[in-house]
Amino acid sequence: MLNLDHGLIKLSENIDWGNIEEEIGGIFTTNKGRPPVPVRTIVGLLMLQHMFGLSDDSVVFNWVENPYWQYFCGYDFFQHEFPIDPSSLSRWRRRIGEKELIKLLMHTVKTAKKTKMIQANSIKRVIADTTVMEKNVFYPTDARLYQRGIFTLVKMAKIYEISLRQTYIRLSKKALLRANRYCHARQMKRAKKEIKRLKTYLGRVTRNIKRAIQNSRELQFYFSEILPIIDKLLVQTRESKDKIYSIHEPKVECISKGKVHKKYEFGCKVSFVSTHREGIILSAQAIHGNPYDGHTLKKVIEDAENVAQTEINSIFVDRGYRGSEIKEKKIYISGQKRLTRYFKKLLRRRQSIEPHIGHMKQDGKLGRNYLKGIHGDKLNATLSGVGHNLRLILNHLSPKYRKKAFIPNIS
Repeated sequence: MLNLDHGLIKLSENIDWGNIEEEIGGIFTTNKGRPPVPVRTIVGLLMLQHMFGLSDDSVVFNWVENPYWQYFCGYDFFQHEFPIDPSSLSRWRRRIGEKELIKLLMHTVKTAKKTKMIQANSIKRVIADTTVMEKNVFYPTDARLYQRGIFTLVKMAKIYEISLRQTYIRLSKKALLRANRYCHARQMKRAKKEIKRLKTYLGRVTRNIKRAIQNSRELQFYFSEILPIIDKLLVQTRESKDKIYSIHEPKVECISKGKVHKKYEFGCKVSFVSTHREGIILSAQAIHGNPYDGHTLKKVIEDAENVAQTEINSIFVDRGYRGSEIKEKKIYISGQKRLTRYFKKLLRRRQSIEPHIGHMKQDGKLGRNYLKGIHGDKLNATLSGVGHNLRLILNHLSPKYRKKAFIPNIS
């Protein structure tokens, strides 16, 4: 009943599922409890999720209605029930390590070679660039951070049955509302007064909790993660380094990329390496610490060579990579003089990685990262590269369906 010329059917037949099960199947096996879900089902759902930029709920709900998705995940007969509970995807993601992610990206490159989308020589020339992967956090203001700190501490105190002299929940909400109104009206003296009041409330709640847990090692363990964050939040100033921008995501960084429409972005830097001609992603790494682009090039090129199993000769980059540490490779930087007409033409194509990054943000899940912590950053960055490669291969395998999107209707 299925159309055998459909892109997803051709794509599923060209992916080496058996090799994937051998290489990463170890994290899916257990000796306790019910038998694990098949590797192909979980990996297929993760691939579909990042190909079409869907949430955990959406990808599972649409899987039941789409026979091509079920065939892609290894089912021969139409299923009427969910393959897994949507919440199970988050648990499987915790098991996947960095090595397994690189193997999945490596298999997409092998599939691109197998389908003759790219040639072996095409990998020798690459383009490298960085972008910002924003975290799912509010724009950080002192007033909101203080109010969220109060709310988090009071919530934890209620869970562990700690009696507080005063919670300041109601008063902090009113103070936050007044501070926002005064800032909107440009009445900054009044706004600073309300912000200072919120900081006082947070300090009182923090000291109350520290006194209550000082004789209990168990309670000290439960609060060992949140209290250092609150202490750092209370002492940080405008000029402080390594500031706290989010209570629930303390590793978020403030990155300025010089964009007119968005001066600052809060998340982490992601470095991509793509083939010069086709745009297949060879490396996608989340890099913390907001390093200089030129200092990240050596590491990502080594990662790209490991994924492609081919030595890279020429690298085309923008001016942000001036002063890179690689000496044995030929690096061509935008605006470079004294080049032949041929290499000038190759260098002009460096900009082709920008629309690929845009597609990963709009069509995939790179635009906003909802996964927690540093591991979530690495996971989302690499899987965004996996999803982008599969989208390109899908378009290559189904040219007559290119204008007809396979993105499902989600009401």
